[in-house]
Amino acid sequence: MNASEKDKRFPHILYSCYSHKSGEGEQFIADHIFGFIISGESEMYLNGKNYLFKAGDFRFLRRNQLTKYVKLPPVGGEYKSISISMDQNTLRSISEENNVTVDKPYTGENALLLKPNRLFTNYMESLSPYLNGTTEISKGLTSLKVKEAILILLETNPELKNILFDFTEPGKIDLEAYMNEHYRFNVDLNRFAYLTGRSLAGFKRDFDKIFHISPNRWLQQKRLDDAYFLIKEKGLRSSDVYLEVGFKDFSHFSFAFKKAFGISPSRLA
Repeated sequence: MNASEKDKRFPHILYSCYSHKSGEGEQFIADHIFGFIISGESEMYLNGKNYLFKAGDFRFLRRNQLTKYVKLPPVGGEYKSISISMDQNTLRSISEENNVTVDKPYTGENALLLKPNRLFTNYMESLSPYLNGTTEISKGLTSLKVKEAILILLETNPELKNILFDFTEPGKIDLEAYMNEHYRFNVDLNRFAYLTGRSLAGFKRDFDKIFHISPNRWLQQKRLDDAYFLIKEKGLRSSDVYLEVGFKDFSHFSFAFKKAFGISPSRLA
């Protein structure tokens, strides 16, 4: 995440503030997130779909997802948002205390636009003294605010219980389809293995059966092919492309590109 100096982070609570298009990147959503866009817009690409959230929108993001995002400030203003991540320990505690469990598998969207209501508004306003001022949120108070967020979601959107209290790990899914959709994400093989419902050894074994090449070599080849197309056919600069296609380091990208195509990316256009 390209965080500006105005970001304010507490355990499970993040206040973001950008005055320019610096909030661009990718993220692994490890825990469910309840969020609010104060000003500006947020574009997200998640699980093969594009989502746009605007000022005043309340949103819910399901855990165990990879996303690419752009945070766009309004003209002459700042992008501002609040995100509350709901950890599994807190959710398990609420499930036991209130005897709330899943009654059917959830099959809906992984990013939800929630209908606004007064409970949401009051909750976000209650965080303002901590996020806009110098007051710090203690660990105990943070825990209470996360619990409050979960209980408000259950009160206003009871159907969310089938997401919130589903504690199962990702099941085994179509590896070929997933990798072709997510290869531009710069995550390690352990993460890809987890998200496709496999051990690392099982992931590598299944990958070899499908693609007949090692995961690392396949990922690099796919990313370099995309980079070549974007530079040669779309006229993009190599310095703008390497992050987009999944490389973390420009010098490594340039070296790999020249080795694969016999020419440096900066000389291709």
